[in-house]
Amino acid sequence: MLLKCPIMLIHNFIVLIIFIFLALPITTVAEPIKVLTQPKNLDKEKVALGRLLFFDKRLSKDNSVSCETCHLLKEGGDDNIKISIGINGRKGIINAPTVYNSGLNFRQFWDGRAPTLEIQALGPVQNPVEMGAFWPDVIAKLQADHVFSQRFIQSYPLGINRQNVTHAIAEFERSLVTTDAPFDRYLNGDASAISEDAKEGYQLFKKYGCVSCHQGAAVGGNMYQVFGVVNSYFKKRGNITEADYGRFGLTANRMDMHSFKVPSLRMVAHTSPYFHDGSVKTLREAVDVMFEFQLGREAPDQDKDKIVSFLKTLAGKHKEFQ
Repeated sequence: MLLKCPIMLIHNFIVLIIFIFLALPITTVAEPIKVLTQPKNLDKEKVALGRLLFFDKRLSKDNSVSCETCHLLKEGGDDNIKISIGINGRKGIINAPTVYNSGLNFRQFWDGRAPTLEIQALGPVQNPVEMGAFWPDVIAKLQADHVFSQRFIQSYPLGINRQNVTHAIAEFERSLVTTDAPFDRYLNGDASAISEDAKEGYQLFKKYGCVSCHQGAAVGGNMYQVFGVVNSYFKKRGNITEADYGRFGLTANRMDMHSFKVPSLRMVAHTSPYFHDGSVKTLREAVDVMFEFQLGREAPDQDKDKIVSFLKTLAGKHKEFQ
């Protein structure tokens, strides 16, 4: 009897702890995915200027292309085509990622060559395939707009120059955070915010290991990973292009061959086609590819369908996204 009492006490204590754990709201439990919140300390006037610039076709050589051309804010922040098209109908080499939640990325571009949004904004203007312009010409066009110039000086005392233009665009892009997603409401304790299939899909997302690369508030965007880490995606697909090299194109390090920044999944339900090569049209097909080439394992169709149900709950709201 004396031996049983301590054992009973320990048993009852463990049961109590488990009960308390299960009763806790989901946000009190350490979840690998975090709730998205509105960014703080953004300058509203600079955000407004950045928005004007984001839609301004004067950033391109012939005034035909803007940032918004490849990043349609009403459509999910990308252009919904396999490979983006720039000035004079020139075809690029890679799929445009969404600009939504891009301020949460630890690096910009698929190969991570830009450490900040400001540096990212520099590139497309002078890219002959994208906007095909030169910064001095772009600045001259903007400075010729006296109304815009005066408004710009109110926020940037040095006026319109390359540094201030890219900063304003970056400030606008930092404001493009999609909040109040169904999954965020679920994380905040609203059990009815998502379906039972989506709840099971989230558990499967963690169980199968998808969350090892897709975690945090953006559900990705915070690390590099080889595309085809388990099985060779490019060997099966064939026809290797410059864009397929990933970070190897920057570093010439063989370890970086086919390595890319892991994309955020927050807007994945609205950004088909998928991957850097735009090779997959549906979200379910994308999940199939991930299981084959990243996880190297099988899963029942119903499990994959539930993961898709979960992924569809990640997209939040923003006034630019209709």
